[in-house]
Amino acid sequence: MKSPVEVAEQFWQGVTPKTRLIFISHITSPTAVRMSVEIICKKAREAGIMTIIDGAHAPGQIPLDLTAIDPDFYLGNCHKWMQSSKGAGFLYARRELQTLLDPLVVSWGWGENFAFKTGSKYLDYFEWSGTHDPSAYLSVPAAIQFQAEHYWPAIQERCHQILAKGIKRIDKLTGLESVYSDRATPFVQMAVVRLPRVREISVFQRELLQKYRIEVPCIDWNGQHFIRISVQGYNTEADLDALVTAMDALLPQHRD
Repeated sequence: MKSPVEVAEQFWQGVTPKTRLIFISHITSPTAVRMSVEIICKKAREAGIMTIIDGAHAPGQIPLDLTAIDPDFYLGNCHKWMQSSKGAGFLYARRELQTLLDPLVVSWGWGENFAFKTGSKYLDYFEWSGTHDPSAYLSVPAAIQFQAEHYWPAIQERCHQILAKGIKRIDKLTGLESVYSDRATPFVQMAVVRLPRVREISVFQRELLQKYRIEVPCIDWNGQHFIRISVQGYNTEADLDALVTAMDALLPQHRD
Protein backbone atom coordinates (compact mmCIF):
# COMPACT_ATOMS: atom_id res chain seq x y z
CA MET A 1 0.00 0.00 0.00
CA LYS A 2 1.42 3.34 -1.05
CA SER A 3 1.84 6.41 1.15
CA PRO A 4 -0.73 9.25 0.89
CA VAL A 5 1.71 11.34 -1.15
CA GLU A 6 2.39 8.43 -3.50
CA VAL A 7 -1.35 7.80 -3.91
CA ALA A 8 -1.91 11.45 -4.81
CA GLU A 9 0.99 11.48 -7.25
CA GLN A 10 -0.21 8.31 -8.96
CA PHE A 11 -3.73 9.72 -9.22
CA TRP A 12 -2.44 13.01 -10.65
CA GLN A 13 -0.80 11.17 -13.53
CA GLY A 14 -4.29 10.91 -15.05
CA VAL A 15 -4.84 14.68 -15.01
CA THR A 16 -4.33 16.47 -18.33
CA PRO A 17 -4.63 20.09 -19.53
CA LYS A 18 -8.18 19.18 -20.60
CA THR A 19 -9.24 18.17 -17.08
CA ARG A 20 -11.90 20.51 -15.71
CA LEU A 21 -13.45 18.42 -12.94
CA ILE A 22 -12.17 15.76 -10.54
CA PHE A 23 -14.69 13.40 -8.97
CA ILE A 24 -13.09 11.09 -6.43
CA SER A 25 -14.07 8.98 -3.43
CA HIS A 26 -12.67 9.84 -0.01
CA ILE A 27 -12.67 6.10 0.74
CA THR A 28 -13.24 3.92 -2.31
CA SER A 29 -16.16 1.51 -2.16
CA PRO A 30 -14.79 -1.56 -4.00
CA THR A 31 -11.23 -1.44 -2.63
CA ALA A 32 -11.57 0.50 0.66
CA VAL A 33 -8.62 2.75 -0.22
CA ARG A 34 -8.42 6.07 1.61
CA MET A 35 -7.59 8.60 -1.07
CA SER A 36 -5.36 11.60 -0.37
CA VAL A 37 -8.16 14.09 -1.00
CA GLU A 38 -6.46 16.91 0.93
CA ILE A 39 -3.46 16.81 -1.40
CA ILE A 40 -5.57 16.28 -4.52
CA CYS A 41 -7.95 19.15 -3.73
CA LYS A 42 -5.02 21.50 -3.09
CA LYS A 43 -3.34 20.59 -6.38
CA ALA A 44 -6.67 20.87 -8.19
CA ARG A 45 -7.35 24.38 -6.87
CA GLU A 46 -3.88 25.50 -7.91
CA ALA A 47 -4.58 24.11 -11.39
CA GLY A 48 -8.05 25.68 -11.62
CA ILE A 49 -9.82 22.29 -11.54
CA MET A 50 -13.09 21.82 -9.68
CA THR A 51 -13.39 18.94 -7.16
CA ILE A 52 -16.30 16.77 -6.05
CA ILE A 53 -15.58 14.36 -3.18
CA ASP A 54 -17.77 11.30 -2.57
CA GLY A 55 -17.50 10.81 1.17
CA ALA A 56 -20.00 7.99 1.60
CA HIS A 57 -17.74 5.93 3.90
CA ALA A 58 -15.87 8.75 5.65
CA PRO A 59 -18.15 10.44 8.25
CA GLY A 60 -18.00 8.45 11.46
CA GLN A 61 -15.15 6.20 10.34
CA ILE A 62 -12.34 8.75 10.03
CA PRO A 63 -11.96 12.34 11.32
CA LEU A 64 -13.58 14.67 8.78
CA ASP A 65 -12.35 18.26 8.50
CA LEU A 66 -13.85 19.96 5.47
CA THR A 67 -11.77 23.08 6.12
CA ALA A 68 -8.58 21.04 5.83
CA ILE A 69 -9.78 19.13 2.75
CA ASP A 70 -11.07 22.33 1.14
CA PRO A 71 -13.13 20.70 -1.64
CA ASP A 72 -15.51 22.50 -3.97
CA PHE A 73 -18.25 19.98 -3.21
CA TYR A 74 -18.41 17.17 -0.64
CA LEU A 75 -21.18 14.61 -0.19
CA GLY A 76 -21.33 12.41 2.90
CA ASN A 77 -23.57 9.73 4.39
CA CYS A 78 -24.51 9.72 8.05
CA HIS A 79 -26.32 6.37 8.14
CA LYS A 80 -23.24 4.23 7.52
CA TRP A 81 -20.50 4.76 10.08
CA MET A 82 -22.17 7.55 12.07
CA GLN A 83 -25.12 5.20 12.69
CA SER A 84 -27.93 7.66 12.11
CA SER A 85 -31.21 6.49 10.62
CA LYS A 86 -31.00 5.27 7.04
CA GLY A 87 -31.26 8.01 4.44
CA ALA A 88 -29.44 10.81 6.26
CA GLY A 89 -26.64 12.59 4.45
CA PHE A 90 -25.28 16.04 3.66
CA LEU A 91 -24.05 18.16 0.77
CA TYR A 92 -21.33 20.75 1.28
CA ALA A 93 -20.73 23.34 -1.43
CA ARG A 94 -18.12 26.09 -1.43
CA ARG A 95 -20.00 29.35 -0.92
CA GLU A 96 -18.99 30.99 -4.20
CA LEU A 97 -20.08 27.87 -6.14
CA GLN A 98 -23.45 27.30 -4.49
CA THR A 99 -25.28 29.14 -7.28
CA LEU A 100 -24.23 26.38 -9.70
CA LEU A 101 -26.55 23.90 -8.00
CA ASP A 102 -30.26 23.45 -8.63
CA PRO A 103 -32.52 20.91 -6.92
CA LEU A 104 -34.00 18.08 -8.99
CA VAL A 105 -37.29 18.57 -7.15
CA VAL A 106 -38.38 22.08 -6.13
CA SER A 107 -40.47 22.82 -3.06
CA TRP A 108 -41.06 25.53 -0.44
CA GLY A 109 -37.94 27.55 -1.08
CA TRP A 110 -38.24 27.80 -4.85
CA GLY A 111 -39.02 31.04 -6.65
CA GLU A 112 -38.17 34.71 -6.35
CA ASN A 113 -41.41 35.65 -4.60
CA PHE A 114 -41.29 33.14 -1.75
CA ALA A 115 -42.04 35.00 1.48
CA PHE A 116 -39.64 33.38 3.98
CA LYS A 117 -36.18 33.83 2.47
CA THR A 118 -33.09 32.72 4.42
CA GLY A 119 -30.83 35.15 2.59
CA SER A 120 -29.21 32.27 0.70
CA LYS A 121 -30.52 31.01 -2.64
CA TYR A 122 -28.68 27.76 -1.95
CA LEU A 123 -30.56 27.22 1.32
CA ASP A 124 -33.88 28.42 -0.10
CA TYR A 125 -33.80 26.22 -3.19
CA PHE A 126 -32.75 23.11 -1.26
CA GLU A 127 -35.32 23.69 1.48
CA TRP A 128 -37.12 20.69 2.95
CA SER A 129 -39.55 19.19 0.46
CA GLY A 130 -43.02 19.26 1.96
CA THR A 131 -43.74 15.61 1.13
CA HIS A 132 -40.40 14.29 2.35
CA ASP A 133 -40.02 12.71 5.79
CA PRO A 134 -37.16 14.49 7.64
CA SER A 135 -36.92 11.90 10.46
CA ALA A 136 -33.61 10.47 9.26
CA TYR A 137 -31.95 13.90 9.30
CA LEU A 138 -33.30 14.61 12.77
CA SER A 139 -31.55 11.46 14.07
CA VAL A 140 -28.06 12.76 13.19
CA PRO A 141 -27.53 14.85 16.38
CA ALA A 142 -28.54 11.84 18.49
CA ALA A 143 -26.07 9.65 16.59
CA ILE A 144 -23.27 12.16 17.17
CA GLN A 145 -24.17 12.40 20.85
CA PHE A 146 -24.28 8.59 21.20
CA GLN A 147 -20.78 8.22 19.81
CA ALA A 148 -19.46 11.04 21.99
CA GLU A 149 -20.98 9.51 25.14
CA HIS A 150 -19.48 6.09 24.35
CA TYR A 151 -16.00 7.44 23.54
CA TRP A 152 -16.13 6.27 19.96
CA PRO A 153 -12.38 6.52 19.21
CA ALA A 154 -11.87 3.57 21.56
CA ILE A 155 -14.65 1.63 19.79
CA GLN A 156 -13.05 2.42 16.44
CA GLU A 157 -9.68 1.17 17.68
CA ARG A 158 -11.27 -2.08 18.92
CA CYS A 159 -12.95 -2.51 15.53
CA HIS A 160 -9.65 -1.82 13.79
CA GLN A 161 -7.84 -4.47 15.82
CA ILE A 162 -10.56 -7.07 15.10
CA LEU A 163 -10.33 -6.23 11.40
CA ALA A 164 -6.52 -6.36 11.34
CA LYS A 165 -6.55 -9.81 12.96
CA GLY A 166 -9.21 -10.99 10.55
CA ILE A 167 -7.17 -9.83 7.55
CA LYS A 168 -4.13 -11.78 8.72
CA ARG A 169 -6.21 -14.92 9.28
CA ILE A 170 -7.74 -14.76 5.79
CA ASP A 171 -4.35 -14.02 4.19
CA LYS A 172 -3.01 -17.13 5.94
CA LEU A 173 -6.02 -19.13 4.74
CA THR A 174 -5.63 -18.10 1.09
CA GLY A 175 -1.83 -17.92 1.04
CA LEU A 176 -2.05 -14.64 -0.87
CA GLU A 177 -0.03 -11.50 -0.22
CA SER A 178 -1.79 -8.89 1.87
CA VAL A 179 -2.95 -5.66 0.31
CA TYR A 180 -1.40 -3.89 3.29
CA SER A 181 2.22 -3.85 4.39
CA ASP A 182 3.14 -4.41 8.03
CA ARG A 183 4.32 -0.82 8.37
CA ALA A 184 1.17 0.79 7.01
CA THR A 185 -2.45 0.26 8.03
CA PRO A 186 -4.37 2.91 6.06
CA PHE A 187 -7.73 1.40 7.00
CA VAL A 188 -9.80 1.97 10.13
CA GLN A 189 -12.97 -0.14 10.14
CA MET A 190 -13.24 -1.23 6.49
CA ALA A 191 -10.65 -3.08 4.41
CA VAL A 192 -10.25 -5.56 1.58
CA VAL A 193 -8.58 -8.96 1.41
CA ARG A 194 -7.41 -10.68 -1.74
CA LEU A 195 -9.23 -13.83 -2.79
CA PRO A 196 -7.98 -16.52 -5.14
CA ARG A 197 -9.76 -16.47 -8.49
CA VAL A 198 -13.14 -18.12 -8.13
CA ARG A 199 -15.38 -19.23 -10.99
CA GLU A 200 -18.24 -16.86 -10.22
CA ILE A 201 -17.69 -14.29 -7.51
CA SER A 202 -21.41 -13.50 -7.28
CA VAL A 203 -22.20 -17.16 -6.59
CA PHE A 204 -19.53 -17.27 -3.88
CA GLN A 205 -21.02 -14.18 -2.26
CA ARG A 206 -24.55 -15.59 -2.46
CA GLU A 207 -23.52 -18.87 -0.81
CA LEU A 208 -21.89 -16.97 2.06
CA LEU A 209 -25.30 -15.43 2.70
CA GLN A 210 -27.51 -18.43 2.05
CA LYS A 211 -25.42 -21.09 3.83
CA TYR A 212 -23.75 -19.05 6.58
CA ARG A 213 -25.91 -15.90 6.93
CA ILE A 214 -22.91 -13.69 6.21
CA GLU A 215 -23.56 -10.56 4.14
CA VAL A 216 -20.28 -9.23 2.77
CA PRO A 217 -19.31 -7.69 -0.60
CA CYS A 218 -17.21 -9.90 -2.86
CA ILE A 219 -15.64 -7.84 -5.61
CA ASP A 220 -14.20 -8.38 -9.07
CA TRP A 221 -11.90 -5.41 -9.66
CA ASN A 222 -9.23 -5.06 -12.34
CA GLY A 223 -9.16 -8.81 -12.88
CA GLN A 224 -8.67 -9.56 -9.19
CA HIS A 225 -11.09 -10.87 -6.59
CA PHE A 226 -11.47 -9.28 -3.16
CA ILE A 227 -13.68 -9.55 -0.13
CA ARG A 228 -14.47 -6.26 1.63
CA ILE A 229 -14.88 -6.50 5.40
CA SER A 230 -16.52 -3.87 7.60
CA VAL A 231 -16.35 -4.00 11.40
CA GLN A 232 -18.74 -1.74 13.28
CA GLY A 233 -19.18 -1.25 17.02
CA TYR A 234 -21.71 -4.07 17.28
CA ASN A 235 -19.38 -6.63 15.67
CA THR A 236 -17.18 -9.02 17.66
CA GLU A 237 -14.31 -11.38 16.94
CA ALA A 238 -16.90 -14.15 16.73
CA ASP A 239 -18.23 -12.55 13.57
CA LEU A 240 -14.78 -12.74 11.98
CA ASP A 241 -14.46 -16.34 13.22
CA ALA A 242 -17.66 -17.17 11.38
CA LEU A 243 -16.41 -15.53 8.18
CA VAL A 244 -13.07 -17.36 8.25
CA THR A 245 -14.82 -20.69 8.92
CA ALA A 246 -17.23 -20.12 6.04
CA MET A 247 -14.46 -19.13 3.63
CA ASP A 248 -12.41 -22.17 4.62
CA ALA A 249 -15.36 -24.36 3.66
CA LEU A 250 -16.42 -22.57 0.47
CA LEU A 251 -13.20 -21.52 -1.25
CA PRO A 252 -12.07 -25.04 -2.24
CA GLN A 253 -15.44 -25.52 -3.98
CA HIS A 254 -15.20 -22.27 -5.94
CA ARG A 255 -11.56 -21.98 -7.00
CA ASP A 256 -11.20 -21.33 -10.71
